[in-house]
Amino acid sequence: MSLPLRSLTPAPPDPILGLTEAFRADTRPQKANLSVGVYVNEAGVTPVIPSVLEAERLLLEKAGSKGYLPIDGRPGYQKVVREMVFGADHEIVTSGRCATAQTPGGTGALRVAADFLLQTGASRTIWLSEPTWPNHPQLFSMAGFVIRTYPYLDGSGRQVDVSRLLGALRSAVPGDVVLLQGSCHNPSGVDPDPETWAAIGEIIVERELVPIVDFAYQGFGFGLREDADWLAGLARPGLEFLVCSSFSKNFALYNERVGALTIVAADAARVAAALTHLKVAIRSNYSNPPAHGGDIVETILSRPELRSRWEVDLAGMRDRILGNRKILVEALIAAGVPGNWEPIAHQRGMFALLGLSNEQVRRLRDEFGVYVVGKGRINVAGITAANLDHAVSSIKAVIED
Repeated sequence: MSLPLRSLTPAPPDPILGLTEAFRADTRPQKANLSVGVYVNEAGVTPVIPSVLEAERLLLEKAGSKGYLPIDGRPGYQKVVREMVFGADHEIVTSGRCATAQTPGGTGALRVAADFLLQTGASRTIWLSEPTWPNHPQLFSMAGFVIRTYPYLDGSGRQVDVSRLLGALRSAVPGDVVLLQGSCHNPSGVDPDPETWAAIGEIIVERELVPIVDFAYQGFGFGLREDADWLAGLARPGLEFLVCSSFSKNFALYNERVGALTIVAADAARVAAALTHLKVAIRSNYSNPPAHGGDIVETILSRPELRSRWEVDLAGMRDRILGNRKILVEALIAAGVPGNWEPIAHQRGMFALLGLSNEQVRRLRDEFGVYVVGKGRINVAGITAANLDHAVSSIKAVIED
């Protein structure tokens, strides 16, 4: 008896991770991988940051049990995550109207959010920005949602198209789910300003929409609290929403798969009830979360001296990204590459859109060994002194031809 496969044709590779596999197999001496969203240092390596090494040393000395965690993770982890996302003194935290569950990465948080919403009777329609992270539509469609999109960027690709974005959200049916990226928008690096966030919040209230905030890059833009500027638009009495956090980037814990899903409800009683359903979603998915990465995050955030060291580590990664944005823009302008590049220097997070066609992206890869994602999304952290000139000259070649 064979497996009930409809087709034996191999599935296409992941549009991002598949490029990394191709890059590794590329034997050309001059190449650049600007595709996958992973922080790398000047040597092109994803480092284990010093504060993480110290936390692991402390955990090794502690040598705790390898028993199962609770379904929603350790209480200490939940506490430090809530305080990091909202601030310890925020009304959402002090009122007790939020609850956090530890998840396997930000992607795990998104999938649990999808399952939780559908099992509790939410609309099966979810609105995603166009463009968005390529795994968003795949993840939510596989969970059972119908995907709709709202316009995000204007014709320049360098700023939010506020009127079209708001107009699309006004057409959503009450109860529809809307996915918002909290900061460092992937793939564009372009974020709404405070006025736009306030307008989004007003429409969500008026149309009775259900927001999910994908908050994968806190601290990778302008700062921990600066990157939570979306909160002022959504944190209003009675508005309930979900926040999906990832600690892959800001703690450089990519292979530990550390994330969290936080439910914000109208009051403590409603969030307590919601948590019971969230645990059902988790139990039927992966049962309970992995421990080690979460223990690292909890150890760092709960010890003031170690947290201070981590904030220095985080600032170092953030400053390198911001510096790379400036260096890239200067190099593109100096080389005379056609286009409006200056806004890239002021965007937030690891990503920027070059605004390339599919053919130009293919040529960058096939002819020059420069790997970028569709529409020319690049990981700015992937730029180094060794690959900058080659990347810029290759970009110029495909744009001018």
